[in-house]
Amino acid sequence: MSSTTTARFVRADGPDKVTGSGRYTADLTLTGALVAKFKYAEVSHARITRLDVTAARAIPGVFAVLTQDDVPDVRFGPFVQDRTLFARDVVRFEGEIVAAVAAIDVPTAQRALNAIVVEYTPLPVVNDIEAALAADAPLVHTDWAAYGAADVLVRDRNDASFASIAKGDVDQGMADADVVVHSRYVADGCHAAPIEPRAVVAQWEGNKVTIWTSTQVPFDARAGVCETLELPANRVRIIVPHLGGGFGGKCGFHYEAHVAALARATKRPVRLVFSRREEFLAPDRRREGIVFDLQTGVTRDGTITARKVWLAIDNGAYTADAGFFSQLAAMHALGPYQVPNALAEAHLVYTNHQPSGSVRAPTAPQTCWALESHTDEVAAAIGMDPVEFRLKNAVATGKEGPSGQVYDEIGLVDCIRAATDGAGYGQPLPDDEAIGVAIGWWPSFSVPSGAYVKIDGDGSGQIITGAQECGTGAVMTLRQLVADELGMQAEDFELVYQDTSVAPYDMGATGSQTLFNNGRAAVAAAGQIAEQLRNLAAEQLEANPADIVLADGAASVAGTPSRSVSIAELAGIAAGGELLIGHGSGAPPAPPEVVGATCVGDVGMAAWVAPQFSCHAVRVKLDRDTGVARVLAVSTAHDSGTIINPIGAQGQVEGAVLMGIGQALTEGTRYDDQANQRNAALLEYKLQTCADAPQIDIRFIEINTPDAGPRGAKGLAEAPNVPTPAAVSNALAKLVGAPIRQLPMTAERVWDALNDRSAS
Repeated sequence: MSSTTTARFVRADGPDKVTGSGRYTADLTLTGALVAKFKYAEVSHARITRLDVTAARAIPGVFAVLTQDDVPDVRFGPFVQDRTLFARDVVRFEGEIVAAVAAIDVPTAQRALNAIVVEYTPLPVVNDIEAALAADAPLVHTDWAAYGAADVLVRDRNDASFASIAKGDVDQGMADADVVVHSRYVADGCHAAPIEPRAVVAQWEGNKVTIWTSTQVPFDARAGVCETLELPANRVRIIVPHLGGGFGGKCGFHYEAHVAALARATKRPVRLVFSRREEFLAPDRRREGIVFDLQTGVTRDGTITARKVWLAIDNGAYTADAGFFSQLAAMHALGPYQVPNALAEAHLVYTNHQPSGSVRAPTAPQTCWALESHTDEVAAAIGMDPVEFRLKNAVATGKEGPSGQVYDEIGLVDCIRAATDGAGYGQPLPDDEAIGVAIGWWPSFSVPSGAYVKIDGDGSGQIITGAQECGTGAVMTLRQLVADELGMQAEDFELVYQDTSVAPYDMGATGSQTLFNNGRAAVAAAGQIAEQLRNLAAEQLEANPADIVLADGAASVAGTPSRSVSIAELAGIAAGGELLIGHGSGAPPAPPEVVGATCVGDVGMAAWVAPQFSCHAVRVKLDRDTGVARVLAVSTAHDSGTIINPIGAQGQVEGAVLMGIGQALTEGTRYDDQANQRNAALLEYKLQTCADAPQIDIRFIEINTPDAGPRGAKGLAEAPNVPTPAAVSNALAKLVGAPIRQLPMTAERVWDALNDRSAS
């Protein structure tokens, strides 16, 4: 169904990765490098009564042991400044860093960790998201009111960020309904779980530090180092080698400053590589658990009259980048539906869990799971087919969404029809199989970005970009865009990227924004060179610059292709005088205004630039004796605007679907009564593998979206992750006879639901 005609090409980083010659951060070795190790709290909430590193510092081969006393006393955080580099006075989750060691080798570093003396006085553990909101609940941060925070945030005690979206009269809308359906769902948190563990290498040269790190956001990492170590930006260089996946879990900043501080203290390079257990326990980016309460009013003909939702989101011990999650989750909980009367209230709640953060489409898959499961309940309550119910109520071109935004041309209705057609929805199935359907959406993040393009004297080119490649292929696609603009081939261009001292700013591989924003910047830069080439060619061919066409590696006069000059010849002429250099920033589209809705705690997430839409239809087989479910086939349809790179787009859908299946059936963090993780290992935390992969049918509803990315493109990396768990849930509900109300829907939970139904 995809109508794209863009040529396919091999990724520039592909050969290095598949042959094993590519270097990741953990592969880097510097002469004299020391090993870094962290001392973690290992308890979830306690006051530090004694911290003694004297014995550790005395061990031969230990070059430095640092605590918060050895670095600037700076609180940091993108939304709430609630954190210091090392724990100060209080530890608030088990993976919090108390001290850092640099030693000659791993055994020596481990001996130093064992020699550090830490004594604690226990504090009450905040382990329940809802209970944490009670007026008499213990506080995770007793001095929360003194923290610096973004002015727009609404905070109170353990409520780190409250947001609401209100439109119309919800009470009257419920009164006008023939049926009101009330549902409760609970989603566990889970992990990004990239196969490459985090790694950082730092080396000082004079008063400047170079840090090689496995981050998705190099400029954000640099800003964090500058803030916490009190350094100017021109003395901090961040370089990212190949990145072995991130899925949002490697967004933000934290460990770069610890390793840089160790390297400064020892005057030697220092190298940190996480173990798999550390990868589970320490990072402050994991998918948030959420409690949902949803009510929808509907008439007998299937018209939604009102929707009211309440959410409690597990923020964990520190806010990290989750400050905008409450309003983002509120939008996802209202959903891509025409809702005339709406009220969404969302609380981002401090607990003594590992901090939450921007894992692939934060808040969206689990919120979509709750809403779309609830939507099937609503359709069943009035005896309506769930697909017909969605077709009737889904937002469409010119229609108003739940916050009052009226949408330009969008393809959600087409997505529903395409995905259900691909799945064979409505056809007979064995009694142990069913098809579930769910729709979802995701915003396009409109932010500044920059790129340089230059053509060398031989006609080859370079693209210098601040964009970060985390495996999606989005940066690779810049070669296509620039080549098309200049009439060249993608293979003619070398990419220079992932180095903050070389490239202009970019937000990084987060929010599916790379192609959307940096693509515009690269096209703008290429456009400047195209103008230079047309002017040079016009002189050589004695023609008007407006009549010059750039194609097939040459500049020719329109209508007279024999009058041409190669771009390589023009580049040689330019290299003798004027150089072919372009720079672009690509002005980001302005966010639409919210009309008709009132927002509290408004962080700009109630109206979306160029929203992406999707529908997934999933066929599931259930073994009723064991509760084991297997996904047999997934039919997907996406409106992500114009598809620029079909191979990359297909790969993103396939990967996101498999990740969504894991979130649906197996992936979830379990805590004990002291808020310590019980399954912080791949043996107990079950990821999907190739053996679990179903047949995946991929269809794109291509729309040249106005005010979007280059050629009307929108993002794609996160959107396919959104509706998959919900579609699996709706298939299971048909087979079980009732919704599974906790995510992940493990075999044990499905078996319990089957037995509860039998008992009733």
